Amino acid sequence: MTQAAASPAVVGPIVVVPVGTDDEALDACLAALDAATAPGTPVWLADDAQAGPRGYAIIERWIARTALKADYTRRQRSVGEVAHLDEVLAACGDADVAVLASDAIPAPGWLSRLATGLASDGAIATATPWSNAGEAAAWPRIGEIDPVPDDLERIARAAKAMPALHPELPAAVSHAVLIRGAARRRAGGLDASSYASWYAALIDLSLRLAGLGWRNALCDTAFVARRGEGGPFDGDMDALAARWPDWHARLAHYLMQDPLRASRVQLATLLEHLGPPEPQRDLFV
Repeated sequence: MTQAAASPAVVGPIVVVPVGTDDEALDACLAALDAATAPGTPVWLADDAQAGPRGYAIIERWIARTALKADYTRRQRSVGEVAHLDEVLAACGDADVAVLASDAIPAPGWLSRLATGLASDGAIATATPWSNAGEAAAWPRIGEIDPVPDDLERIARAAKAMPALHPELPAAVSHAVLIRGAARRRAGGLDASSYASWYAALIDLSLRLAGLGWRNALCDTAFVARRGEGGPFDGDMDALAARWPDWHARLAHYLMQDPLRASRVQLATLLEHLGPPEPQRDLFV
């Protein structure tokens, strides 16, 4: 495992997992990532000096056995969540990058469906999957945090049957998001000088991308669970309000209007009437 940041030499989407301090959540995330993602997918575990000895042991064991093309880097000293992630994204160049929270639990087929969504419309800059704790992209109820579903495989199959409409979101959400590399570079990357949390920096990036004509879309065929929502650090909401004075009103309006209500109902209906899994199902295509 490497100790200094380096750019993975890949062409397709890269999965970046910013390593956190919750060892149990990280263990569950990596196990789900391995099971839900096509073998050979490049994965970068980026550690801003957060993992302790147990976390490092979990990562070491996982890398030794995973079928994914995994790499791990760790900074000697923390530079902060946003600065570190901006450094990692910059090292990925123009590659599309899926940033997966280290306490997230991806459902089968999540990455391929996000990538398909991004490829379907050149105007999409960020693709966010459904989540039980996904704010504007939350399912089954908008803006609410539900427990992690018991059967993510069933939800993944139901989501696969959804029409890929890729409706607009007010901003990408931090449980999981696939970011178009070329769009991120054009927008100037993350603003580490104004925001301390990935949660706030992602909102700011989304709004800058929208201002440049890009779209922040829901990937209505993919699902990624999470134990809880991300959140801002001290001062982040003030910084967002100063730069984007209408953000809170826009988000509140979206949550109240819930333009994705019909899609939420459709996913619930598909799940309710879902048949048994196919013997040779292929969730990665």
